[in-house]
Amino acid sequence: YTGSAWVETGVSSFTIDYLVIAGGGSGGVGNGTGGAGGGAGGYLNSYASENSGGATSSADTFSAFAGQTYKVAVGAGGASVSSGTTQGNLGTNSNFDFIVSYGGGAGGKTFTPGGGGGSGGGGGAQNANARGGTGLPIQGFKGGDCTLATTPYPTGGGGGAGAVGVDGSSASGNGGVGLSSSITGSAVTRGGGGGGALYNAGTAGSGGTGGGGNGGSNSSHAGVAGTVNTGGGGGGAHSGAASGAGGSGIVILRYATADATITVGSGLTSSSSTSGSDTIISFTAGTGTVSFA
Repeated sequence: YTGSAWVETGVSSFTIDYLVIAGGGSGGVGNGTGGAGGGAGGYLNSYASENSGGATSSADTFSAFAGQTYKVAVGAGGASVSSGTTQGNLGTNSNFDFIVSYGGGAGGKTFTPGGGGGSGGGGGAQNANARGGTGLPIQGFKGGDCTLATTPYPTGGGGGAGAVGVDGSSASGNGGVGLSSSITGSAVTRGGGGGGALYNAGTAGSGGTGGGGNGGSNSSHAGVAGTVNTGGGGGGAHSGAASGAGGSGIVILRYATADATITVGSGLTSSSSTSGSDTIISFTAGTGTVSFA
């Protein structure tokens, strides 16, 4: 009220759509065999009724307030491993305020199950009870199991945002596929699991569509890293080589341009674009805060 009339002061709260993906897990390394694929980072999506990970429906949108500060963190992928018989590493969480996606599970080593995470890592070789790690119901799927304990020593593929990792049987398992989102204005698939490595002659697992890395074989021992900013799981490694690191995550926010102007604090790497009447901010690395006016 100005003293003589009421005037509009602007929107005090508004809606933000988001895609929050954590870092993928790295693949494991076998001892005389192969290591399993890493799981994809957790996948939470509120945009346009697109699915979040684990075959769930779309997540709820976020209500933001002008003048409020919010934390943003982009998770790193799990680091590659290269010694002896070694479990992979868990990916790092990503978040936008209280919305948290959890890092992808570690790929299993020889005799060892995969680690749990946003999506689970695959089960390691030489143990028909080496199960894939569990995924979170609203973020991703479990890793593939090892179902054959003898030659060709297969391993499980890492779980993806869109599907379970493939079991290791006569060949090592492929990583589970990711999910597609058009939050940036064009369709991009992210959140694929890593492929399992294979020791003997045969087929190593391929990375899941959406940034998962391929597993190593006896002709190409090293696992392939998950793709940066997809949360893809890293590929497992054939004995004695390095596994694939997990791909880093990403945080994407989309809101009506007329509703707010964003200020991005230090510590965050970001880019801005528009699609129709909306503004899109993509955060590709770092930790910091944002505010809106």
